[in-house]
Amino acid sequence: MNAYDIIKKPLLSEKTYADIQGKKYWFIVDKSATKVDVKNAVEKIFNVKVQKVTTAIMPGKPKTHKANGGRKSIDTTTSEYKKACVVLTKDSKAIEFFESLS
Repeated sequence: MNAYDIIKKPLLSEKTYADIQGKKYWFIVDKSATKVDVKNAVEKIFNVKVQKVTTAIMPGKPKTHKANGGRKSIDTTTSEYKKACVVLTKDSKAIEFFESLS
């Protein structure tokens, strides 16, 4: 699998902005990617050294519709996705894309 296929996009929220200062970055990754795959992809794409990777699969959630009186519809859900938290080593440079955001 190509490194650009593993890392889909950065995960940007208020919580992840706070982690940028500590060289902790969040990405949405391919569901079949392992921690080693994510580590190798980040090191290759951004030319940094990765210390630790943690992953979690976020389940899809049912949506509510006003048409059914607020009842949850079983067939309409948000998509589930896999996110990865990547911590860089202390001597590694920061990722430039995220530094421009903070």
